Amino acid sequence: MRFMNLRRLLPSLALFLSGCASTFQGYPSLAKRAIEGAPIAEAAPQPSPVAPEPELVQNVERLTAQAQTGGSAFDKAWPAADRATRAASGSAVSSEAWVAAQTALSALESARNDSVSALASLDVLYVERSNAVSEGKASGGIEAIDAARGVALAIVDGQNDRLDVLKGRLAQP
Repeated sequence: MRFMNLRRLLPSLALFLSGCASTFQGYPSLAKRAIEGAPIAEAAPQPSPVAPEPELVQNVERLTAQAQTGGSAFDKAWPAADRATRAASGSAVSSEAWVAAQTALSALESARNDSVSALASLDVLYVERSNAVSEGKASGGIEAIDAARGVALAIVDGQNDRLDVLKGRLAQP
């Protein structure tokens, strides 16, 4: 039996050893190549910012105000939803308290519609403006849109976090 195992290993061993018997062809040099010593090109200076068109500024300001209006509406609807979810905490799904809390959550979701809509519009505006700038059809304005997106995103993220807390109090169907 031992001889049989050795006979099976012998061809494999011969194959492995034949790989070691090849002729030496040299290894690549580890010396520094010419391209590695070439000077590094200086980065092109950033173009100076260009003031956006007045229409763009007005649109961005309108969308920022819309996001803030949605934030205010959400803040006004928050206490009722908070009370309703606290009252329904631990209630069974489809109980009267649970349904009342779901209704309050729906009202809260509706109240934040302006801020979510403004963020979506700012996202679209940002992409459209970025494409126009890269194609040379427009210049500037991306920074203003990005700043407004940051404001709207902070409002919507805060709303999402607060909604998650309320939804976490309720039993899920």
